[in-house]
Amino acid sequence: MWYTTSTSLFMKGCLQMEIFSNIPLMTALFAVFFAQFIKIPILFLVTRQLDWKIFTSTGGMPSSHSAAVTALTTAVGIEYGVDSTIFAVAVMFAVITMYDATGIRFQAGQQAITINKMRNDLNLFMQETRAWADKNEDQKIEELKTLLGHKPSEVFVGALTGIAIAFVFQLFV
Repeated sequence: MWYTTSTSLFMKGCLQMEIFSNIPLMTALFAVFFAQFIKIPILFLVTRQLDWKIFTSTGGMPSSHSAAVTALTTAVGIEYGVDSTIFAVAVMFAVITMYDATGIRFQAGQQAITINKMRNDLNLFMQETRAWADKNEDQKIEELKTLLGHKPSEVFVGALTGIAIAFVFQLFV
């Protein structure tokens, strides 16, 4: 009974588009898209390469994970107060997410770089001993993704981005 009632209430709320009036949620979603988009011109300024694929990839400056969780936390703090339980939950969620982005995910990216180098060395060896060069690109394995996590500076700038977006949202909404 509870499941059916909860499901129908959720569907009713979604149908009425009440979810779009959830300012903390909309702020966090905007922060993700903004942080992902701004990576393109930042990368262009640094490398002079225009790479649209970075919009849908992880890693890079600024951290969209940090922007999202800090925008959410800031918006929750503004809407419900910094003494609320939901703000405490949001803060802990943000801290864990940013810690993971700089620690575990960054180290996984570093390991992927090493593994890719080892695999490239092995491929070079195989090329010299076999007809590896005769194989087409479809037969070769795609490299592991090396841009998984963030440097602390990327997380910090992402966090500042999220906080700024939350305050701007509150001014205009």
